[in-house]
Amino acid sequence: MRIRIENGTVVDPSQNLDAKRTIYIDGKKIKDVLEPEDISNPPFSADETDYVYNAEGQIICPGFLDMHVHFRDPGQEYKETIETGCKAAAHGGFTDVCCMPNTVPVNDQPEITKYMIEKARALGGTRVHPVATISPGSNGKALTEMGLLLQAGACAFSDDGYPVTDAQLMRRAMEYARSFDALIISHCEEMRLASGVMNEGIISTRMGLAGIPNAAESIMVMRDIALCELTGARLHIAHVSTAQSVEAIRRAKEKGLPVTAETAPHYFTLTDSAVLEYDTNAKMNPPLRSEKDREAIRKGLADGVIDAIATDHAPHAELEKKVPFDLAANGIIGLETSVSLSMSLVHDGILTFSQFVEKMSLNPSKILKITPKMVASGQAADITIIDPSKAYSVSSKSFQSKSRNTPFDGWSCRGKVMRTIADGKIIY
Repeated sequence: MRIRIENGTVVDPSQNLDAKRTIYIDGKKIKDVLEPEDISNPPFSADETDYVYNAEGQIICPGFLDMHVHFRDPGQEYKETIETGCKAAAHGGFTDVCCMPNTVPVNDQPEITKYMIEKARALGGTRVHPVATISPGSNGKALTEMGLLLQAGACAFSDDGYPVTDAQLMRRAMEYARSFDALIISHCEEMRLASGVMNEGIISTRMGLAGIPNAAESIMVMRDIALCELTGARLHIAHVSTAQSVEAIRRAKEKGLPVTAETAPHYFTLTDSAVLEYDTNAKMNPPLRSEKDREAIRKGLADGVIDAIATDHAPHAELEKKVPFDLAANGIIGLETSVSLSMSLVHDGILTFSQFVEKMSLNPSKILKITPKMVASGQAADITIIDPSKAYSVSSKSFQSKSRNTPFDGWSCRGKVMRTIADGKIIY
């Protein structure tokens, strides 16, 4: 297709660009990006254009990348499939996603990695970058064949869903990964402290629910940062939720260690008060924390300690959520609300538009060493278009995801994804 996107403002931090532009897409590539005064000499005429999009008042960004999703395929397709997950991602503004390995069986073999990539490729929409396990079966007892998994297309290694409790094994994993310059993504959780079902504090006491202290996360963050310093491996901390973790990551960066971090929208929009009605859609791991932690997360995003925003999209069927709180599965879906919730950081003055795009596109690409998207001539036509002022109410019934486990159903938001383009194809 030949596509023209006109009247919008391009925000591309990789070029320090924040200006009105007209974009011409020809096939899978961006043909040209013209300033308003240059459109009298377009690369192709109106008669040769298949689709025109008027982006007046909207922001045109490099395609977004979600570093942390769970698509449940293979093995738990009743929750989500690669097809429904990719559709949800496209509607959420994501041209690329990284699928965590806790499928059934887990992604510890090249054949599973290839299956995930090829199934997404056949759909022709959002691209999937599989994360493979650190240990076979995520059992924390040995190491996977990282070299073979990288050759098959794995983008990083993690036992996400489970921590690597054996410090010696984590050291060996980092040493092995360093030999390939591969990324280790750490699920930081001290299991002996994490036997509760929500954040430990006044609210958990009032509700009579077993709590999980901040230390359950921060202890493991500190351990893995120490191992990063020992080995020199690239370390990425997943789903940061506590003030103590933010401070530990801040100190690591001040020392120049190769440590990066992500958080999810629920950790900077909600607190443990969301659980007061025993709403299992607000049950997740790590749990929603205190207001102090929420503010620390927002500050960490503002000053660059937290590099990326990821969803930790975790679909579950009703039968796993409509049960007593203690028994409910952890996790919420997030692909179709991430941009709108994260835009609140811009509206609140926590992030600029450029910083927002860094967290959603540029930084995740750099961390994963995937070629960063650029809105520039000759680049891949991967674009996300947002209307920052569009108000709407979240409706889980309209989601493309197979699951509906969200605490944001009915929320009023300002800022919405209007179009997603991947490889020159309009996928939403």
